[in-house]
Amino acid sequence: MDKPPLVSRHLARNLAALRQVRSLTQESLAKSAGVPRSTIANLESGNGNPSLAVLTKVAEALATSIDELVASPRAKVRRWAAKDLASRGRGRGVTTRALVPEPVPEELMELMEFEPEAVMAGTPHLPGTREFFSCLQGRVTIFVAGERYELAAGDVLGFPGNVPHSYRNLDPNAHALGVSIVVLAKAGV
Repeated sequence: MDKPPLVSRHLARNLAALRQVRSLTQESLAKSAGVPRSTIANLESGNGNPSLAVLTKVAEALATSIDELVASPRAKVRRWAAKDLASRGRGRGVTTRALVPEPVPEELMELMEFEPEAVMAGTPHLPGTREFFSCLQGRVTIFVAGERYELAAGDVLGFPGNVPHSYRNLDPNAHALGVSIVVLAKAGV
């Protein structure tokens, strides 16, 4: 038996994946697209040769584009060398860099390195913002709205991101390391 053409195989894989991600059965997708269920089954088998009208109906029913339906697989893997990741000094003795080098909507994630006796003021955000700090190594003291919280390796502190806060490594002899994740408030909420 001959293999289906490459575009048909891409369509079959993408259609099945998009349908499953949206928790649709072949029957429910067919009904939404206004085509017979056998058309969806045929397309997912890789043996379909749909008209432009059928592709358009299926794409609309999945709230996607025809391009996404027939796209070839793209490599989603990328490696960044530590030397290629931008870092910046903040406060006194604190260096930060993005934890994830690609944009993540509505979140800020940073790796924070604290020299001995380092101090950094936090940046206040909009009301509704939540911040989480995970201490990975050493000890970090965080002041939130005047309250003092001591974190050791493995501890996590969550707090409102709109209140005054600051970070300190009070140890005169040891570095500390942590991860900051800021879940930004949605504008207009």
